[in-house]
Amino acid sequence: MSWPRDFGPERFSGGIDDPTRLLRVADCDGQVVGHLTGSVAEGSAMRPVKVAMLVSMYVQPAHRHGGLGTRLITQFSAWAKEAGAELAEVTAYSSNADAIRFYERNGFASQSVTLRTAL
Repeated sequence: MSWPRDFGPERFSGGIDDPTRLLRVADCDGQVVGHLTGSVAEGSAMRPVKVAMLVSMYVQPAHRHGGLGTRLITQFSAWAKEAGAELAEVTAYSSNADAIRFYERNGFASQSVTLRTAL
């Protein structure tokens, strides 16, 4: 099963009018070459601050290293601040060193580590 193909269109189109979600696409000559989605959530008893979550981001390899990803992050950060978020978070797989370096260059820092085992 391919989640993006099977569920992506419904998931993303459902958030177009939702003020707690951000949907951005980057295009080059009319072709979508990247995207960023984010959400913002009110604080809770465990975390009493509003948090913006960078849910998904992708830039096609041919369009990387030209600042497009940084521009998407900048738009996300501005949107999050405007929405009243005090923190922003993103999750990256520990094996995705390129993504981790990219996020660190854009102001994110490691906060926790999740360990898993198959049962």
